[in-house]
Amino acid sequence: MWWEKIQRIWKIKDIRNNVLFVLGMLVIFRLAAHIPVPGMNTENLKSFLQGNQIFGLMNLFSGGTMENFSIVMLGVAPYITSSIIFQLLGMIYPKIEEMQKEGEAGQQKISMYTRLATVPLAFLQSYAMINILRQSQFDIVGDITFFQLSSIMITITAGTMFLMWIGELITDRKVGNGISLLIFAGIISAVPGVLQNLIINYNSADLFIYVLFLIVAVITIVAVVVISEGQRNIPVKYARQIRGRSGQGQQTHLPLRVNMAGVIPIIFAISVVLFPPLIAQFFVGHIGIIGTIARGTVEVFNNQTIYGILYFLMVFGFTFFYTEVIFNPDKMAENLQRQGAFIPGIRPGKETENYLKSTMNKIVLFGALFLAVIAVLPLIVQGLTHTQSLAIGGTSLLIIVSVAIDIAKQVESQITMHEYDRV
Repeated sequence: MWWEKIQRIWKIKDIRNNVLFVLGMLVIFRLAAHIPVPGMNTENLKSFLQGNQIFGLMNLFSGGTMENFSIVMLGVAPYITSSIIFQLLGMIYPKIEEMQKEGEAGQQKISMYTRLATVPLAFLQSYAMINILRQSQFDIVGDITFFQLSSIMITITAGTMFLMWIGELITDRKVGNGISLLIFAGIISAVPGVLQNLIINYNSADLFIYVLFLIVAVITIVAVVVISEGQRNIPVKYARQIRGRSGQGQQTHLPLRVNMAGVIPIIFAISVVLFPPLIAQFFVGHIGIIGTIARGTVEVFNNQTIYGILYFLMVFGFTFFYTEVIFNPDKMAENLQRQGAFIPGIRPGKETENYLKSTMNKIVLFGALFLAVIAVLPLIVQGLTHTQSLAIGGTSLLIIVSVAIDIAKQVESQITMHEYDRV
C-alpha cells in the first residue's frame, strides 16, 4: 500500500517537484548545520553540552547545530519565540486579536510582524549564548574583540533568518509545516549517533532499560497516532430541496479533531520551559541577589520533578491555547447558516456557535490531557532508570510521529486534488 502511494507521488509531476524541493531544502539546512563559526573550540563545547541538561536538550532540537557552533546554531528558536509572543498578544491586545480574525490578510500581517521581531530576538539570544559560553569553565569562546563579537552575532542572526526563510518556502510547497520539518530533520539527523552510542555502550545489565525504552517508544507512537487521527463527527443536515414532487435534504458531518493543534503545543512548551533557565544561565556568575536568583532558577529547572510538572502544564495549556486560536466556532456557525445547514436539535446562529465551542472544549480537554501525559511519560521512566536518553527520546518521538502524520496527510490531500482535477 505504501509503495503504491510512493509510486503515485513520483508519477505526479507537481507533487514530485514539491517533495524534491523540500528534500533539497533540508539538505541545505543540514549542510549549514555543519558550517562552524570560526575561532570556536567545538570540542570543549561538546563537553559543556553533555554536562548540561538544558543546553543538551536545546542542542537536540537545533539538530546538533549548537555543538558545532554553526552559523545556524540557534535553529528556529527565535522565530518560535516570536510566534508565541504574537499569539499571546492576540489575547490581550485588541488590534492583534482583530488581525487574527481577519482571515488570510490578517495572518499575513501577523506573519510579517513575527518575522521582524525574530531579528532582535535572534540578536539577543546569540549575545546571551556567547556570554554564557564565555562564563563557563570550558575554554570555548576565549578572548574576542567587540568587532569579532558583533560579527558572530550578525552571522548567527542571519543564519536564523535563513532557516526561517527556508521554513516558509517549505510550507508554501504544502508538504508539511516548514518550521516543524526543520526540527523534524534535526532530530532525525541525531538518530544514527544515538543508536551508535547505544550499541557501543551496550551492557547486558542494562537490558531491562533498553526493553523499557522500547515499550515507552511504542506506547508514545501508538498514542500520538490515536490522538492525531481521533475526531468527533458532528451530524449536519442541509435544508430539504424539493425537486419535482419529492426531495430529501442532504446529511453529512462536521469533523472536530481531538488534536487540532498538531505538534505546535509541544514545540511551544519546550521553548517556554527552556527560556527561564537559559536567561538565568546568563547571570549565574553575578554576585548578589541577581546571581542567587539565577542559580536558584537553574537548580529548580534541573529538578526533574519540577521540570516534568511544568512541561506537563505547558503542553496541556498550549494545546488549549492554540486550538482556541485556530478554531473559530463563530465562523463555522455563520458558514453553516449561510449554506442552509444546521445541527439537529440546535438552533442556527449563536446556539450553534456555543454548542461547537462547548463540544470542542470537551474534546480538547481529553486530547490535551492525553498528550501531556505522553509527553511526561519518558520523564517518569527516566526517574526509574536514571538515564537521560529516555526523556529526550520521548519528546523527540512526539514531534517525529506528529510531523510524519502531518506530511502524509498533506501529500495525500495533494494526490486527491490532482485526481479530482483529472476527472
